[in-house]
Order: sequence, then structure tokens, then C-alpha cells
Amino acid sequence: MEYVLLIVIGMLSGVVGSLVGLGGGTIFVPVTILVGIDLGWIPHVTPQTVVGMSVIMMVFNGLSSTLFHMKAKTVDYRSGFIFFAGSVPGTILGAFFNKSLDLGSFNLYFGMLLIFLAALLLVKKYLKPINWFVNHGKEITFTDPQGETHVYGYPIWFAILLTFVIGLMSGLFGIGGGAMIVPAMLLLFLFPPHVAVGTSMLMVFLSALVNSGTHIYLGHVPWLYSLAVIPGAYIGGTLGSMLNKKMSSETLVVVLRVLLLLFGINSIIDGIWG
Repeated sequence: MEYVLLIVIGMLSGVVGSLVGLGGGTIFVPVTILVGIDLGWIPHVTPQTVVGMSVIMMVFNGLSSTLFHMKAKTVDYRSGFIFFAGSVPGTILGAFFNKSLDLGSFNLYFGMLLIFLAALLLVKKYLKPINWFVNHGKEITFTDPQGETHVYGYPIWFAILLTFVIGLMSGLFGIGGGAMIVPAMLLLFLFPPHVAVGTSMLMVFLSALVNSGTHIYLGHVPWLYSLAVIPGAYIGGTLGSMLNKKMSSETLVVVLRVLLLLFGINSIIDGIWG
């Protein structure tokens, strides 16, 4: 039963994560904690092993999504590698911090992060793009398949600092970092939406490799459970990337922020009174 649940959760996380460039951990971690720990349907899981499964899932979710976006030519490789370089130290540091968290502390801090992400998704469309980062950084020009030219950019020092913080959150909570980097790419760096998602998934994939290596070293990866998650995540990542090209993700973003808000409130309640 628990293996079927993990396959389904992995596929759902892969679809949602790839569709809006989140990486899937933002869905996988709270759902698995709810199903596995709160309801007790997945035996022997802890916050650390849930994060371990999440980062393994994101390797395959990120790989399938990145390959799809590479074929669609919506990946900014230079930016992806810069963002990855900034996130690596934070990812490793966050994974070591994760080791010291008990269930109550994990739920409390993770719930606060989920509510912050839900609020960020809520206000994102009401915020005006900021031109300062493009004007004070290296400008990049991209022409989409429809022939429209986009200009975006960023100061490298700021991108590295930002992705270090995002990597820290990713290593600590196993959420991939896409939920934080995509809004920044859209609002601060003025990335075209499809390039933001494709580049985010490249960073998620590369960061997940480092993140998973660190959590494997720390003994946080339950391999039998992880093997159940992998096929669902890979298939879900491909489906989510296909949907990303064919439809607007606005409806899904609305559902996603409601889910993040509910999961966040539940996590905080568990952290304080659970």
C-alpha cells in the first residue's frame, strides 16, 4: 500500500512541479508528511527520510523536465549554471542543518516557509517587474518560437547571493528551490515565463544531484521507498513539461497556493501542538 501511495505522490509532485517550475518537492514533502507521519500510512518515515526521498525524486523529476525544455530550446544554460554554482554551498549547509531538526521544529519552520511561498504566489501577478537588476547587470536577449524578442538580465553577485539562500532552504526542507527562484526570475530578472521554468528545472536537477549526495551521506535516503517514487516523478515531470507548453498555468498556480497555505497552516499547528 505504501509503495502505491509513494508512486502516486511522486507522479502528482512531478506534474505540478514541472508545470510551474517548482521541482516537485513543495508538493511531495507536505503530502508525504501528512500521509506518512500524520496519518501513519507509510511506516518508519521521519522528516529527514521524507526530505531524502524528495531530493532523490527531484533528480529524476528535474532530469525529465530539463530534457524536454532542452528540446524546446527554453533553457538558459549560462544562467542555470550560475544559479547552480550559487546554490551548492547553501544546499550542503541546509542538509546538515536538517539533521538536527526534530519533528516539531521541522513542521513549524516548514509551515512558515509554505505560507511565505503561498503569499509570494498570491502577490506575484500584482507586482510590477523591476528593471533595476537588468539595468545593473548583464543583458541577455532571447527570441521565442513566435518571433518575439525578450531582454532580461541580472548582476551575477546578486544571483549568487540569492541562490545561496535558496539552496539553504532546499537542503533544509527538500523542496527544490524552484518555488523561490521562478518568481525572482520573473519579477527581478525579467525572464520570459517559459525560459524561467526551463532554466529553473535545470537548476533544480543540478542542485538535486548535490542535495541527494549530501543526504545519502547523512543516511537520510530510504532506498526501497525512493525506488517507488522515482518512476512516478520521471513520468510526472515529462507530463508537466508537456502541459507547460500547451496551457496557461494560472489555474494551477491558484490551486497550488491554496494547497501550500493549507499545508502550511496544518504544519504549523502540528509543530506547535502536535
